[in-house]
Amino acid sequence: MSKPVAAAVLIALTALFAFAFLGGCGSGADGARNGGAPGDLSADRREVMVDLQIRARGVADEAVLAAMAKVPRHLFVPPELVDVAYTDGPLPIGHEQTISQPYIVALMTELLRVNADSRVLEIGTGSGYQAAVLSELADSVFTIEIVEPLARTAAGRLDRLGYSNVVVRHGDGYRGWPERAPFDAVIVTAAPEHVPQPLIDQLAVGGRLVIPVGAMYQELLEIVKTEDGVVTREVIPVRFVPMTGEARERDGP
Repeated sequence: MSKPVAAAVLIALTALFAFAFLGGCGSGADGARNGGAPGDLSADRREVMVDLQIRARGVADEAVLAAMAKVPRHLFVPPELVDVAYTDGPLPIGHEQTISQPYIVALMTELLRVNADSRVLEIGTGSGYQAAVLSELADSVFTIEIVEPLARTAAGRLDRLGYSNVVVRHGDGYRGWPERAPFDAVIVTAAPEHVPQPLIDQLAVGGRLVIPVGAMYQELLEIVKTEDGVVTREVIPVRFVPMTGEARERDGP
């Protein structure tokens, strides 16, 4: 593609993206389990988000793309950020935590390879957005949040929006949720400097752990548990908030 043509395409895509943002997000739960009402601007914005931010970057699992197009991201951010809920980046949700960039949510979800029979553990509930996306794909989602106000708010939000297969617990996720193990997939949305062994122990054989690891430099890891141990693959460099609690104590100051 020539430079002038490439520039024209970029301008057209930018205009399309901007046009989809006109008029705001709409209000209410907008049918979190129903994909939004006809003419719903927030549903239109999700479609644009999926096409330009996620599909265009290589996420190809149609079930994941459908979940990202369905879950109302604007209901998982603070009210003052509703108008930028579908932009291409993370957003603050209070307590020094963030809701991840839509592309990262989709990529991590795709790497987990969950299906309708999967039991999933999430460490770091945050606003509940990642858990909501997973709930569209999995049998059940168990999610732990160390910040009590976030855990309480996320639990209420998920219940209100009808995500009945998500269970939220307030606590330190470093040691996982052994009484609910084994899990087919584990996802961590904060970065420790090492992989917590309890999370690997709680994976079923064949299960996957997707986790950002590192301090100044972080790498997203995909870890598959086998009969003989684990197979680890580095995916992409990332930037997440640090994992707190026992992980920080073990990693040191």
